Amino acid sequence: MKFPFSTIFVILAFVFASDAFAQRRPVPPPAKPKAPLAKKSAEIGQTAVVIDETLAVLRVNPSLFSESVHRMQRGRKVQITGVAEADGVKFYKVVVPPSNFGWVQADAVFGKFRPADEERLARLVQSLEGFDQIQAATEFFSLYPASKFRPAILLLFGDLLEEVAAKLSKDATNRLKRSEMAASAAPLHSYYLNFVSLDRYRKLGVLFLFNSTTKLFHYDGAGWKEIGSKFAASPEAVEAQKRLDALKTKMEKPPAK
Repeated sequence: MKFPFSTIFVILAFVFASDAFAQRRPVPPPAKPKAPLAKKSAEIGQTAVVIDETLAVLRVNPSLFSESVHRMQRGRKVQITGVAEADGVKFYKVVVPPSNFGWVQADAVFGKFRPADEERLARLVQSLEGFDQIQAATEFFSLYPASKFRPAILLLFGDLLEEVAAKLSKDATNRLKRSEMAASAAPLHSYYLNFVSLDRYRKLGVLFLFNSTTKLFHYDGAGWKEIGSKFAASPEAVEAQKRLDALKTKMEKPPAK
């Protein structure tokens, strides 16, 4: 079958035009390789406890110059959602129940997720004073129940509380009203064991015994007992037993004259 010359010309023109268009069509650049995802910090998602109140300022941004939200109290649990560095320190972005969030200097908090925190908190407990020291010790016991530093801190803890007991005894005797106690006719020891200054220690799980004869409080010795039962081979076990023997003597009624 023969085509007219004009038809052949149109077909050839269409073929050449299509080829030229294909040559002019831009070739897409090769796809860029995807950048590897940044490694997620192992600290994100962890729970930490505020211990060092001096550094525990919750801030709007990760900077020592940022506006503060408030200062968090010791014992406050936070969840870490971010990490940043600024002003020469590390910051954690944290969620603070029930509804606060912000940035806090990482040194203010402690947790099991950082191995060095165990020894760091042990040193901090030994350097604090007063109620802060007792409170920090209770946080240490909660975080590190099997720590090698536990016997030493338990021994220190008991000695601190026996000193507190002496101060509480004096304070209660001065503040409790004898006329009120006599009028009520309630047992004497019940007034002492309901003494308001015991409340802050009771919240920490600390108990004091009371000798009605001497009108003196004494630490109940729970920490010393733990040393004897769980750390019997430790150097602190001998000292703990001495303190328990002394406690038994203190709680005995003196012989009648």
